[in-house]
Amino acid sequence: MQLVVARIGRAHGIKGEVTVEVRTDEPELRLGPGAVLATDPPAAGPLTIATGRVHSGRLLLRFEGVGDRTAAEALRNTLLIAEVDPEELPEDPDEYYDHQLMDLDVVLTDGTPVGRVTEISHLPSQDLFIVERPDGSEVMIPFVEEIVTEIDLEEQRAVVDPPPGLLDERDALVASAREAAAGEGARADGDAEGARADGDADGAQAGGDADGAAR
Repeated sequence: MQLVVARIGRAHGIKGEVTVEVRTDEPELRLGPGAVLATDPPAAGPLTIATGRVHSGRLLLRFEGVGDRTAAEALRNTLLIAEVDPEELPEDPDEYYDHQLMDLDVVLTDGTPVGRVTEISHLPSQDLFIVERPDGSEVMIPFVEEIVTEIDLEEQRAVVDPPPGLLDERDALVASAREAAAGEGARADGDAEGARADGDADGAQAGGDADGAAR
């Protein structure tokens, strides 16, 4: 199976080095000297990594047969593709290859369907699930533990617990309205209890406790 592991950026210096946007959690394995990578577009490769080093926080690579800035610049925006055994798994149990996550069904914690993962977007700050919803629209979900609470590869399912507004602004408005209604109901119950107890102060305290439990 082929996986995109990097995208070539601009040329660096005059000796054929290029910056790369890393798209793998295992750059030492996938982007080390001697690695032979397919490319997209195919005509640009295959490319064999001659050297690699980190400069100012960026990975710099030089490929065999690419010896000057002009040749390096011609590779700009080329995708680097590694051949990976589909049964191979990352060493970290909390990490996944893109092909493992593609087409997962995305559901809320209560089982409500959200959609299907159609793309993994690798940004400098975090990874994103691009999820196609049943109506054909798309939503971006950050692939972080606080939001994506479970990945079940056997069931081909990702469970998400999104904050209000992430999936749909209307959902946020509905959620806020429901919370407000629940709070009002709780305060009303508290006031009623206070009235029965003939203590307005006790009623206010009961209302506050119920409101806290609702959140």
